[in-house]
Amino acid sequence: MKKNPFENYPGIGTVKSLSEEYEHPSESDKKDVLEEEIERPSFFIYYFIGIVIILVFAFKLLNLQVAQGAKFQYLAEGNRIRSKDIPAPRGIIYDKKGKVISKNVASFNLEIVPADLPQEKEERQNVYQKLNEISQIPAGDTEAKIEHDGLFSVEPIVLKENLPRDEALGLIAKYSDTPGVEVAARPNREYDSTSSLGHFLGYIGKISAEELEKHPDYKMTSWIGKSGLELNYEEVLKGEVGKEQIEVDSRGRIQRSLASVEPKPGNNIHLGIDLEFEKAIAEALEEKIKEKSVTSGVVVAIDPRDGTVLGMVSAPYYDNNLFAKANPEEYKKLIDDPNKPLVNRAVSGIYPSGSTIKPFIASAGLQEKIISENTTINDPGEIKVGEWVFPDWKAHGSVAVRKAIAESCDVFFYSVGGGWDKIKGLGADKMKEYLDDFGFGKKTGIDIPGEVEGLIPTPDWKKKVKKEAWYLGDNYHLAIGQGDFLTTPIQLANATAAVANGGELLKPHLVTKETDSKGNTTKEISKDVVKSDFIDSYNNLVVREGMRQTITSGSARSLNDLPFTVAGKTGTAQFDNTERLHAWFTAFAPYENPEIALVVLVEAGGEGSDTAVPVARKILEWFFANK
Repeated sequence: MKKNPFENYPGIGTVKSLSEEYEHPSESDKKDVLEEEIERPSFFIYYFIGIVIILVFAFKLLNLQVAQGAKFQYLAEGNRIRSKDIPAPRGIIYDKKGKVISKNVASFNLEIVPADLPQEKEERQNVYQKLNEISQIPAGDTEAKIEHDGLFSVEPIVLKENLPRDEALGLIAKYSDTPGVEVAARPNREYDSTSSLGHFLGYIGKISAEELEKHPDYKMTSWIGKSGLELNYEEVLKGEVGKEQIEVDSRGRIQRSLASVEPKPGNNIHLGIDLEFEKAIAEALEEKIKEKSVTSGVVVAIDPRDGTVLGMVSAPYYDNNLFAKANPEEYKKLIDDPNKPLVNRAVSGIYPSGSTIKPFIASAGLQEKIISENTTINDPGEIKVGEWVFPDWKAHGSVAVRKAIAESCDVFFYSVGGGWDKIKGLGADKMKEYLDDFGFGKKTGIDIPGEVEGLIPTPDWKKKVKKEAWYLGDNYHLAIGQGDFLTTPIQLANATAAVANGGELLKPHLVTKETDSKGNTTKEISKDVVKSDFIDSYNNLVVREGMRQTITSGSARSLNDLPFTVAGKTGTAQFDNTERLHAWFTAFAPYENPEIALVVLVEAGGEGSDTAVPVARKILEWFFANK
């Protein structure tokens, strides 16, 4: 038998024995193999996690470099490229003859951009200290103001406003190397020095937080119309802000301009007021106020043909340039002044009208056929109702409507309003109806803010507000413009214009047109008829004739020698439950073809014929001499 060649090699059996061994492993061998396989670690899960992480990082990298690359490039560029607003020139305000009465001027502000300040606190403190030394601004105040909302804003913070030009030029030189600090030229407003203009021109001021909520397109550094025409025509005047893209260095200094969009100037507005006529009105009113040792008065002049306001003066005055220069001390003085110079009495002052209401009560009586042009009564100088006496200023004898207007006969109008003798009387509701037609008790809609409604008292109003019943005496008082009846000068002027033009109640307006920066007309303000045909033309003529007789033979005879014809009505109104009297006069001229309706009021001025009529004379003389 042949010898096995592997027998001399330990651990190695014959081929057959190996085969048999692997084909028939023992149970212990099987167990050992299984345990070995269990103990051997598996790396598949680690391979999977690693691949996922690599994929995530690859996606992020791709997203940053490709999908959002432009965005992050823009943010990076923001560190050196900045968008800067270019303020739009505000529209100009012109008078009737094209004279500028509100214009733009350069104003210099000391400003700081928080994002351009040094990041190191010590370096910022050096900047604040330099501001303190040069501009006298306390360093602590500066730091608190700038760092209150963080140091990331690129919006400038104004530290000092309305710097004089010489001071501004000096600060420009001193701060040229100070990071974040700039002396910026900003547009501001300058108004004609004529003192009476402030009430209707208004003024601009820095935008408030409340205003910013209403105008989200503005910024905290924006200026906005605060009152008068500046407020009412804000959208017309403001223009559109331009943009400039600039490159700045690490200290915030401008290196170059990259691109820009020019601002669009605001449109201009043109008024129906002649500045020289306005001065003449103010002079005439001031003279009488000083003569009577009083403080307040109003004049309103309207063109009855289209409702254009020709003049508006409310005394005492205020200088609206104080507000454009942001002078808080002067503003406080005006607020605290007991004479209330900030109030535009033409639209915001309410007064008992006195006898100036009588032409409108006469119109109502004629229209309702309570009276005719020939209805007469015998005026004994008073009416007695039980224990009550309703006096007249004199016994007028036999009176019809024209004479009643001319001589201001109270008893006749007591009768028209509440009834007496042969006259039935209109009653409270009818008087309210016609006074409403003439525009009393509601806003005229004039194009400046601050207008009030006045008051036409009624039985319901008295019961609700005063908790009292309505009596016959209330009708009598309403018919002569006393009691609780209150009007504004603009309402009375507008109602007078309606009588003058034949019966059209118009919407008064100061602005006659709008133009663009090149002078092209963009809008014409045309006549706006609020109400018409509520008084027959003949009834209106009777009232006009009564107002003409006021001049020829009545309470304003002092105007009868003028070289033009005038019609009008005087008024004297008690107020504050005292013996003090407001002096009124309302008029229009020329009588045949009226070009002007005028109201004069001197508060606490006494009799209308003695105080208000002379003021009207001077105003009308100037108007017709300088047409």
